[in-house]
Amino acid sequence: MSDILNVPEIFGSDVFNETTMRQRLPQHIFEAWKSCIATGSQLTLEVANEIAEAMKIWALEKGATHYTHWFQPMTGITAEKHDSFIAPTGDGRVIMEFSGKELVKGESDGSSFPNGGLRATFEARGYTAWDPTSSAFVRDGSLYIPTCFFSYTGESLDKKTPLLRSVDEVSREAVRILRLFGDTETKRVICCVGAEQEYFLLPRDLYAQREDLRLTGRTLFGAQPPKGQELDDHYFGTIRTRVSSFMKDLDEQLWRLGILSKTKHNEGAPCQHELAPIYTDVNTACDDNQMMMSIMKKCAAKHNLVCLLHEKPFAGVNGSGKHNNWSLATDTGKNLFSPGKTPSQNARFLLFLAAFLKGIDEYQDFLRCTVAFAGNDHRLGGGEAPPAIVSVFLGDELNGIIQSIIDGTKYEQEDKGMLRIGVDVMPSIPKDTTDRNRTSPLAFTGNKFEFRMLGSSQSISGPNIALNTIMAEELHQFADRLEQASDFDKELHALICEVFTNHQRIIFSGNGYSDEWKWEAARRGLSNLVSTADALPAYVAPKNIELFTKHGIFTENEMRARHAIHLESYNKIMAIEARTMEDMAMHQILPAAMRYTHSLCEGVAAKKELGASANAESQLIRNLSSSTDALYEHVGKLHNCLAAVPKNAPEVAARYYRNVIVPAMEDVRAEADILEALTDKRYWPYPTYSDLLFY
Repeated sequence: MSDILNVPEIFGSDVFNETTMRQRLPQHIFEAWKSCIATGSQLTLEVANEIAEAMKIWALEKGATHYTHWFQPMTGITAEKHDSFIAPTGDGRVIMEFSGKELVKGESDGSSFPNGGLRATFEARGYTAWDPTSSAFVRDGSLYIPTCFFSYTGESLDKKTPLLRSVDEVSREAVRILRLFGDTETKRVICCVGAEQEYFLLPRDLYAQREDLRLTGRTLFGAQPPKGQELDDHYFGTIRTRVSSFMKDLDEQLWRLGILSKTKHNEGAPCQHELAPIYTDVNTACDDNQMMMSIMKKCAAKHNLVCLLHEKPFAGVNGSGKHNNWSLATDTGKNLFSPGKTPSQNARFLLFLAAFLKGIDEYQDFLRCTVAFAGNDHRLGGGEAPPAIVSVFLGDELNGIIQSIIDGTKYEQEDKGMLRIGVDVMPSIPKDTTDRNRTSPLAFTGNKFEFRMLGSSQSISGPNIALNTIMAEELHQFADRLEQASDFDKELHALICEVFTNHQRIIFSGNGYSDEWKWEAARRGLSNLVSTADALPAYVAPKNIELFTKHGIFTENEMRARHAIHLESYNKIMAIEARTMEDMAMHQILPAAMRYTHSLCEGVAAKKELGASANAESQLIRNLSSSTDALYEHVGKLHNCLAAVPKNAPEVAARYYRNVIVPAMEDVRAEADILEALTDKRYWPYPTYSDLLFY
């Protein structure tokens, strides 16, 4: 029974968390660290040295030989540079050293990571700074220290720094509101997030045979298999033994790092799965999700699998997203989006709800920008994920409450009733106040909002920075108004009524996939930014720059740099995909089809010598020849289009990729997939969808 996993015992065992710090640090040092966390003050060198020494001893006991400042540059993944603890003694021996200075600050190259022009190539200095609110941990023989990353000039080059700024800002403004309601206990409001993670698992040997998967993360070609996901037999189905072993291994690794991995199951598409964590504060949630994606890839390789995080690895089956469950809670344990027993009478809840709706309506374009990148273009609006139109689903009860406030009428609460299952031995279950709407980009789910537009591969920092900052701005406006009111209750009612009336257009409960919604959204004046090329210009719209600079989340230079980085990333990804498609078509698909055609021609010739009929072969040859010629022509057109991509104008280039390159790629794929259906499988150069999805 020694192989039975004791989860409570191993959970967080590889994390230098608060419990470990309390055990290993002198009391006054621990209290100094706690004070730093609570007030945001800097640690003294004495305190940093004590923490560093305790951290080093703990890490050495865990088998670590190196330490690394672990940071989140604008690549969307994490970065790390490892230094050993060794220091020479002068007599040919070494000791293991780690100082407070090394803990608190490190140096990295500030120009080799995406920086949007904030750093020139010859200006390489960049720094990493310890984030004491994130726990250090040991993994693969190294002590990982979560850090912020910034340039020599002090400008943020990462995703963590602005996230921490937004966390402080939304807390500050939310506390102002709570004071108006007589709450004197709350010192801080915490943004809480749970990020569900979808992914695909494929056999490593099959993956290695596909150039498109290796270079782009998705299949650029692939005829539809005889069976897809239409039987819904994979969703919540029995987990394959091989996949189950991977999931068990993954859970153990995540639990050792204190990551709250809770739920695992098969998703809708073949080979697709989901992992969902328990909610935690947004900074920890972002760190955990970044680490989770990294561990998933390494763990898959250990089991001879490959983990695909691309949003749309396969055409014709569901892609992968990342549902971001966002809420606000006080440090005393109150969820500010929890309606309580009687939502209609909960003024505080209604005020926070009003702030959220107003913010989403006013900054819908920026929120759309935070999920705009090449991979997600294949998913949003595709009948499997929310549309590109941002809206909020509240459910029947809240819709009724809001409408009664707008109309100035009394809300008559419906009897929630009981939901009966139809089996006498089963107890009745209290009926929910509303159904769910899986087509909604932002759905209220009881005490939180589920933001469903995120792509599976992306960092969750950007969307949460936006949600926090938008909420901070609206709460700031509300607090300014209510603090000046002579009659608080009267002004509160007027404010809530005004906001719900002016911003009800953002509320939508219907089918987000329907064409009718597109027309209705246009009538309401909602934006419909269907692609990354359409969405990214809004990133630097004056009102959006004003929002983030006003609250100190970004400087204008930092915002323009991020806009440039997102544009550059989109253009590079599109170029890589188009070049990979051209290469595969010319060097794999066309030669395979030609070899098969040649073989058929030899067979026809042999049959004719014998006087036998070869009508079927002749017709197949004609079809193959026609598609081969068409594919060659489309590849040539794609090649010429790539040669004409606009230079030195990223926004123009992005629109060109979207409007010219994407249709050209679709033409190439369509013809190649016809050839796949016509060609003998023995000649086809790589595994098909049937091979990959039903291995």
